[in-house]
Amino acid sequence: MPIIVEKLTYTYQSGSINAHTALKDIELTINDGEFLGLIGHTGSGKSTLIQQLNGLMQPTSGRVTVDGFDMSDKKQRKQGRSLVGMVFQYPDYQLFDETVYKDISFGPRNMGLDEETIDQRVREAMRLVGLDEAEFAEKSPFELSGGEKRRAALAGIIAMYPKYLVLDEPMAGLDPAGRRAVLDMISDFRKKLGCAVVMVSHSMDDIAHAADRVVILRDGEIYANATPAEVFCRAEELNEMGLDAPFAARMAAELRRRGVKIGSDIYTNEALIEAIGALGRRGKDA
Repeated sequence: MPIIVEKLTYTYQSGSINAHTALKDIELTINDGEFLGLIGHTGSGKSTLIQQLNGLMQPTSGRVTVDGFDMSDKKQRKQGRSLVGMVFQYPDYQLFDETVYKDISFGPRNMGLDEETIDQRVREAMRLVGLDEAEFAEKSPFELSGGEKRRAALAGIIAMYPKYLVLDEPMAGLDPAGRRAVLDMISDFRKKLGCAVVMVSHSMDDIAHAADRVVILRDGEIYANATPAEVFCRAEELNEMGLDAPFAARMAAELRRRGVKIGSDIYTNEALIEAIGALGRRGKDA
């Protein structure tokens, strides 16, 4: 069963003179195993929406169900929340224990798993995120670098085997190599766990590379909900919202503007390279 968001509205300080409606009548389904990219300008409601998915925030109206569990119901929320793992943009807020090993084991231990299973999951999670057990297991999480903290926070969630993994700007502040490494990690544990991923990101290139489906939030409403190809071919509309199209989509648009016959559905670097290569081959054959 999926996560279903039905007519979800959320208003901060509801009923006061400072009331602000951050989400308006959101309708969204997150399917088993899919990778959903969530984009939008700052203040569009992305962070508010993802905090509704595991019951950290409660709707002003409407509801969220996770595999049938109503996240507005206190008893059902605990069961639904166990299926949704969330990694925030700032991992420092999620790390608290004496050692990296203890920190990662906290979630599985709270699930009531036996020590052998906990140990197996902690070791596996550390391997999946690229933290060498011998080097990091007994280290204090507060001694880690920013990138290592992010990996440790991810490992703590992965060790719980979530059905849905929600990531809030997991590549923020990382260079291109670091972003690729995080995307590779996400791909690895998707294969291992079969989990769905919801990723908030300002990097259109990362979303274009990884997502099966893209949702654009604009002023608290869903502006688009479509495939990456359908979303990223609308470069002018994205630009009006303060969002850049992926580099490959911008480059392809510029080539078309200059008279080069190249497809309008190009939005990844791989597709752009293939299209340019095909142009070269056609030129040789002419």
